[in-house]
Amino acid sequence: MHRILAALALAVLFAGPVAAQTPPGVLVVGQIAEPKSLDPQAVTAVNDFRILVNVYDGLVRYKDGTLEVEPSLAESYEVSDDGLTYTFKLREGVNFHDGTPFDAEAVVFNFERMLDEDHPFHDTGPFPLAFFFSSIAKVEAVDAATVRFTLKEPYAPFLSNLAYPTGLIVSPAAVEKYGKDFGRNPVGTGAYRFAEWQSNSRVVVEKNPEWWDGEPGLEAVVFRPITDGNTRLAEMMAGGIDVMVETPPDALATFRDDPAFSVYEQAGPHLWFLILNAKEGPFVDKRVRQAANYAVNKAALVEAVLQGTADVAAGPTPPAFAWAYNEALEPYPYDPDKAKALLEEAGYDGSPITFYVTDGGSGMLEPVAMGTAIQADLEAVGMPTTIETYEWNTFLGKVNPGLEGKADMAEMAWMTNDPDTLPFLALRTDAMPDKGGFNSGYYSNPQVDALLEKARTATDQDERAGLYKEMQEIVHEDAPWVFVANWKQNAVTAAGVKNFKLQPSFFLMLQKVSAE
Repeated sequence: MHRILAALALAVLFAGPVAAQTPPGVLVVGQIAEPKSLDPQAVTAVNDFRILVNVYDGLVRYKDGTLEVEPSLAESYEVSDDGLTYTFKLREGVNFHDGTPFDAEAVVFNFERMLDEDHPFHDTGPFPLAFFFSSIAKVEAVDAATVRFTLKEPYAPFLSNLAYPTGLIVSPAAVEKYGKDFGRNPVGTGAYRFAEWQSNSRVVVEKNPEWWDGEPGLEAVVFRPITDGNTRLAEMMAGGIDVMVETPPDALATFRDDPAFSVYEQAGPHLWFLILNAKEGPFVDKRVRQAANYAVNKAALVEAVLQGTADVAAGPTPPAFAWAYNEALEPYPYDPDKAKALLEEAGYDGSPITFYVTDGGSGMLEPVAMGTAIQADLEAVGMPTTIETYEWNTFLGKVNPGLEGKADMAEMAWMTNDPDTLPFLALRTDAMPDKGGFNSGYYSNPQVDALLEKARTATDQDERAGLYKEMQEIVHEDAPWVFVANWKQNAVTAAGVKNFKLQPSFFLMLQKVSAE
């Protein structure tokens, strides 16, 4: 592997034509940002997940091409009739990349590390999506190959959440060895094992020939952080990278017409929106929040900025969740006169709006161009808006702790696994930042809280669907966000990349990919 790393170092250093020196069987992926951590339980961004799902496995995973759950590290599972007990039979003979055995005690360690504040390695967090598993009352090793979860109450999204990267299983021995530095020294059971992380240059993972699901098709994968879309585009054209994710919309046609490349598109559960500060400032008034929804020309954003690679969003639930999506909801139309009338009715005094924008990030599409267009739309109805732009991880560090005392509005995008996830983590009263959630705009409506709590314990899908649809109607009316776009993800690969697919989960599954 040292020879491969040395050759990759040259390719990354010089880029462009020199990248032809990249060894056979090595795939270079142009990422949109530097990862924050390679500890799957400590991160929230799809940018990081794209690496993690290739290094780790969970008890279950999403079936290829779907959001349906199937066994992974667990070879089977059973759910009790009352929905309170989940028993997993584990695959035997699986080892972590450090040679230590994967067993039931390792599973217990993973979930107790996240959920038990008294666990000796809980301080290796924080674990921002531990919310996913707040329903767990107890996790226990029945024997080395059997683990049992007992829930406090029935929780419909439990299996789906286990398939999400927060449920990926890490090596307890590696956490004990590296402590807070585990995120820079990741150890899982996955198809690829960690080789190196050169900050702001590359993360390299190499083939795990002993992977339980068959030998991977690549010798190594290099994830390169290239935050600027035009730079990623230039690297792709020059051969400096083999895979480009989140391609600038106006470049897709160029790649489609060139036989040296393949273009992939896949719809999924994505929402691009503006968080509005409902705790202080002008957006405390619902009429001002509604005015912002009428003021933003979302159709123009989708057509002109995103080049038709997204649809206008109608509410907080992406239409990819067809069974739970409220088709009766219509997007707020572009109506600047209606916006002005609402602002006047609310007594808005023209106080300035502080708007946080990022220069890139998971699912953020064209955030600077979109932010600039939104600024112009708001100013056109009499809302003077000042943009503050930040690098992605800095941006998250400002937005996730809440907007109070900092900003009135912020861009955001979520790609989720279940219709419960986004509203539960970002719209409930108990999901405000001081309680560990992502309700950075401090929205609160007891009706929404009650509907979400009831939906996650309902075992009948039709009942859940009705509750989510009612929630969407209330949130649409309350307008805690400006609902902007549902994106259709895309990627471009070099023609020599084989067996590549995009997934509805937005994860980048490279286990079966090969490169000529």
